[in-house]
Amino acid sequence: MHTQSVESPPRPPAERRVSRWAGALTLCSALLVALVAVRWYPLMSLDDSIADTTHRWAVTEDGITEAFRILTDWVWDPWTLRILTLAVAIWLVWRRSARWTAVWLVATCALATAVQQCLKALVDRPRPAWSDPVDTAHYAAYPSGHAMTAVVVSGLLLWLLHRYGAERTLWRTAVAVAVLSVAGVGLTRVWLGVHWATDVVGGWLLGALVVVLAVGAHTRWRG
Repeated sequence: MHTQSVESPPRPPAERRVSRWAGALTLCSALLVALVAVRWYPLMSLDDSIADTTHRWAVTEDGITEAFRILTDWVWDPWTLRILTLAVAIWLVWRRSARWTAVWLVATCALATAVQQCLKALVDRPRPAWSDPVDTAHYAAYPSGHAMTAVVVSGLLLWLLHRYGAERTLWRTAVAVAVLSVAGVGLTRVWLGVHWATDVVGGWLLGALVVVLAVGAHTRWRG
C-alpha cells in the first residue's frame, strides 16, 4: 500500500518577505546587543568619538540645543507618540470593523515598551557622563527608548495608512514626517548627550523588528 505525501502549500510572497526581513533584523539586533554588552572596544571607541564631538557642538550652539531639547521632550517624546497611537486606536474602534486592529496596535506598542525596558535592565549600559551636561535622562542607556518608540509608532501608522488606502499626497506627507521624526529623534538624543550613537541604532533596529513581526502577525491572523 502506497501512501501519497502531501506537500504543504508554498508561503505567499508577502510572508516570505516578512520572514527575510525579520531574520535579518533579528541577526543585526542580536549582534549589536552582544557587542554592546561585552563593551567591544572598537565600537565603544567610535561611540566615545561621536559623543565627544556632538557634545562640543551642543555646548557652543545654545539655540540648536534648546530647540532639540523641546523636540525630544515634547514633540518626539515616547509618551507623545503613545498618545498619538492611542488616538488612532480609538478611531479604529469607532470604525467598528477595525476593533481587532485597534487592540493589535495598542498591544504592539505595549510589547515594544516592555522589550525596551527589559533590555535596558539586562544590558545596564551607563549613559554618557559630562562635567557640563546640556540635558539629563534616567535609567540605562541601551536601547534608546525614544528611537525605538519613534520607529514602532511611525512604522505601524504608515502600514495602517497603506492598508486603508491613503491617497498619494497624504501618504507622501506621512512618509516624510516619519523619516524626519525617526532621524530627528536619533540626532537629538546623541546631540543632547543622553545616549550613545549605538543606543540609537539599537533602538532603530529593534523598533523595525517589532514592526515587521507585528505586521506579519496581523497579515497572518487576518489574512
